[in-house]
Amino acid sequence: METNSNSASSKPSASSLRWRILSRAVLHRAKNPEDESQLGMKLISRKAAKGFNLIPCQLLNHDHESRDAQFCYTLPTQGCPKLVLTQRLNNNADLTDFEICNRHNVDNTGIVCQWPSEDVLAYYCLSHADMFRSKRVIELGSGYGLAGLTIAATTEALEVVISDGNPQVVDYILHNINTNSGAFGETRVKPMKLHWNEKEVSNLSHTFDVIVASDCTFFKEFHKDLAQVTELLLKKPGPSEAIFFSPKRGNSLDKFLEEIKDNGLLFSITEIYDTEIWNRHQQFMNGDESWPGYEKDHCYPLLIRITR
Repeated sequence: METNSNSASSKPSASSLRWRILSRAVLHRAKNPEDESQLGMKLISRKAAKGFNLIPCQLLNHDHESRDAQFCYTLPTQGCPKLVLTQRLNNNADLTDFEICNRHNVDNTGIVCQWPSEDVLAYYCLSHADMFRSKRVIELGSGYGLAGLTIAATTEALEVVISDGNPQVVDYILHNINTNSGAFGETRVKPMKLHWNEKEVSNLSHTFDVIVASDCTFFKEFHKDLAQVTELLLKKPGPSEAIFFSPKRGNSLDKFLEEIKDNGLLFSITEIYDTEIWNRHQQFMNGDESWPGYEKDHCYPLLIRITR
């Protein structure tokens, strides 16, 4: 992603936003050592403690000398393979992470935890497998790659590219692709380091039938680049579309969709797109304590479909 060099009196820079998010993870490590006894499932991934929990996951192993752990995701459709993902321990960043994200001019949220909208995206793709069959697909800002791996393992897509702008995250993606390679059948699956501010993508411009992304419209500083790379990657001529899942978060989503229009693209917004997801949303709104502080504006992802 591209940073923003605004003056001190303007909106926060991308760098300052990264510090806000990652400092929480670094400061967490300074707590009393007795807190380590609480490390269990709830600290491995934010998805285990809160989220829509649409795809059951189980902790397989955790080496206490490592910042990583392995999870097994059981896709909730009969006959689907299980997926094993290696992920960073939640709230377990260090100064190296800050240095890398600043050196590569990227956002680092994908390595902090698995974000709830990724679970929704993976579940939706699993429930709409036909739209990916024999298609070229790319996931943007994928984090650990759950949605992209789900598409690769269940939809008979021709090709799935799982991308992120952070080289550390791309290393996790490559590892997770290799771990699950036996689940992909004839589908070609590969990782890619992709900055949204790239104006040309060798051999990939205007070649993808479907783009998918989740929780990628959070920072307004990155809206222009994200909209431009979406237009760049969508196939033409011929039908193609992008499937984004994102909460409104004030006017953040609206601002992103203004950039989508400025790039000559069309979009639709759907609030109720899946009965199970909507029911869980209603439970959280009615006080389900498994997701403390749940708010529709910041937590419930809307379905955005973008076309030419």
